[in-house]
Amino acid sequence: MRIDDLFSVEGKVALVTGGSRGLGEMIAAGYAANGVRVYISSRKADVCDATADRLSERYGAEVISLPADLVDLASIDALVAEVNEREDHLDLLVNNAGVSWGAPLEDFPEIGWDKVMDTNVKGVFFLTQRLLPLLEAGATSGDPSRVINIGSIDGIKTPSFETYSYGPSKAAVHALTKVLAARLVGRNILVNAIAPGPFPTWMLSTGVGTRGDVEGTDWEALGRTNPRGRVGAPEDIAGLAIFLSSRAGAYTVGEVISCDGGMLLM
Repeated sequence: MRIDDLFSVEGKVALVTGGSRGLGEMIAAGYAANGVRVYISSRKADVCDATADRLSERYGAEVISLPADLVDLASIDALVAEVNEREDHLDLLVNNAGVSWGAPLEDFPEIGWDKVMDTNVKGVFFLTQRLLPLLEAGATSGDPSRVINIGSIDGIKTPSFETYSYGPSKAAVHALTKVLAARLVGRNILVNAIAPGPFPTWMLSTGVGTRGDVEGTDWEALGRTNPRGRVGAPEDIAGLAIFLSSRAGAYTVGEVISCDGGMLLM
């Protein structure tokens, strides 16, 4: 019942998609700081490589870059092949890679629907499917493997922005989480989802009008609109991911846990 035993993730192997920045980097950093060997993927190879190097140096950890664009099956299969070459099992899969698309309702394009759904929903399903042999390989009843899908409170409430495919895609991720959880719990793979609220990420900065300028966004002003009086911090999302990945979370199955500072209460 000691903290070190309940929440330890030391020695585990993880893959975090969309791990080069934003929520994915925060989760990868939390894992790396606590003894996990972490593979991160993202579309831009140079950014993915730089993040892996930075996290490895900061935490004295093994963080490996595996660039991939998870919008199609060929890319998913290539990533799975890379992981298979390096590992005989996978303990933790964090399906964080995601995109959004904003446009007025009357002008919303088909590509803005298809790209978001393909990445945010199709990619989550088929990457998990392809990685099942690795997830099962090291899983036991006492120490099951974990899949954590990153949804959004926009999949629960009406989004603030005109991102007509994003909220539905995250609602689908939440539903998919429960379906996969029911199918995989008997195979010692636990599936849960996190529904984040506002965090200081590139994606949210594009929504609030600073066009991806994370450093130039007034996060304090945005945080004052949240019941907690701030936006999320890396410790908030990483701590929840570590809970779900540890012994403490081994009886939590098929849940969609909001991490939003109380936004859903408004």
